[in-house]
Amino acid sequence: MKTLLLARHAKSDWDVFGAADHDRTLNSRGRRDAPAMARRLIDDGLRVDRIVSSSAARARSTADDYAAAFGLAVVEEPLLYEASSRSILAIAAALPDESEVAMLVGHNPGMSDAVGELTGAFEGLPTCAVAECAVDVGSWAELIEGTGRLLRVRTPRDDE
Repeated sequence: MKTLLLARHAKSDWDVFGAADHDRTLNSRGRRDAPAMARRLIDDGLRVDRIVSSSAARARSTADDYAAAFGLAVVEEPLLYEASSRSILAIAAALPDESEVAMLVGHNPGMSDAVGELTGAFEGLPTCAVAECAVDVGSWAELIEGTGRLLRVRTPRDDE
């Protein structure tokens, strides 16, 4: 059994005129929510051992906050930017087997769709949401559509 956390980046800044989508940074809410969500995951007893992020600035900043909380380095995967659900699941299937609890940080609609394809539970993920999925595989390479079960979706608004 493996655990896959599918995370949508925190709230991004739309106020920078002319900024390319890939280069958009987090806004003040995003800069607040990402570290708070990382602390919640730790408080809930999750122990992530691998973090893979889209190369987009907003996703990478979010992943960096998770990595700091878990004492990990971020593995950047450019294919997570604008990835379809199928691409996201293929990236997960390529994770190293020594990883038991992995997090992918990316974008919608791909992340929400990947949760649905993996678990059959179609959840819209707001910014900075994390879907915790149990995956009934011995090797990540066995991960395919329908091999997961949605355990929980955490959002920054859960405690409000």
